[in-house]
Amino acid sequence: MTALKWERDGLDWPNRATSRFVSAGGLRWHVQEMGSGPTVLLLHGTGASTHSWRHFMPILAKRFRVIAPDLPGHGFTEAPRTSSLLTLPHMAQAIATLLGTLHVKPDLAIGHSAGSAILCRMALDGKLGAQAIISLNGAFLPFPGIASQLFPMIARALFVNPFVPGYFAWKARDKVTVRRLIEGTGSHIDAEGLVQYGLLLGNSTHIASALGMMANWDLQSLSSDLPKLKTKLTLIACTEDKAVPSRVAFKVYNMVPGSKVILLRHMGHLAHEEKPQEVVAIVFAEAERYGILAKDEHPVEPQPAAE
Repeated sequence: MTALKWERDGLDWPNRATSRFVSAGGLRWHVQEMGSGPTVLLLHGTGASTHSWRHFMPILAKRFRVIAPDLPGHGFTEAPRTSSLLTLPHMAQAIATLLGTLHVKPDLAIGHSAGSAILCRMALDGKLGAQAIISLNGAFLPFPGIASQLFPMIARALFVNPFVPGYFAWKARDKVTVRRLIEGTGSHIDAEGLVQYGLLLGNSTHIASALGMMANWDLQSLSSDLPKLKTKLTLIACTEDKAVPSRVAFKVYNMVPGSKVILLRHMGHLAHEEKPQEVVAIVFAEAERYGILAKDEHPVEPQPAAE
């Protein structure tokens, strides 16, 4: 399988000027950094990359120092040698090692989908150090019923078949297929985002790493541990999310003492790509509530969702 090449595939990468490559824990990481102020860590979800923060990150950087890596095997970060390193605990440790190499201790951590699970695992294991976590449509809980067993088994079967990642990558070269996959999350994003997802989904290494995560993702242990989470937690959920239903956030809210749910209407799983201004405004407000940011006299005004 061929990985993405920065010199070839990254020429038009969003926020390219903020990118650098860092060696940590045996991997070569692609990391973007911008802004100044309290430090916020951004973790994207399975199958995505730093491109998903393309509009979100520059707005956030008006008040934060923002650090966003590509997860292992995703985007331009090197894939681990074996799929056993794509488990939730190993991913949490890998991010902790990267932060140590960067000499970074985040004040705030924001995760999208599986990125939220990684952050909570890090916090539970004492490897995050952030004052608060903000989850964007966080994928915290196992699929209900028999699906919790079947889904990882199917992903594992696909992962071990050497032809599957290449087949998925071949199918993703079709722009209509990519658009349908994104719209299947309940979101509608801009043309630039669709192009970047097409590049990622058209790469067999990226696909194999996403499948490897899904095949090795044990959320049962995380859900059992969530009631012990001491880090402050805000759960942003969306009514149109077809990937992680908003009811998941309310279940986690009932599990984690002191947590808070914010429900956004008319947005799907990729809300931070659909309405970055509105989501960042919520982040700023929550960071002020937690005392991470001082009260802003000129806050970012959220854009109303379309009816």
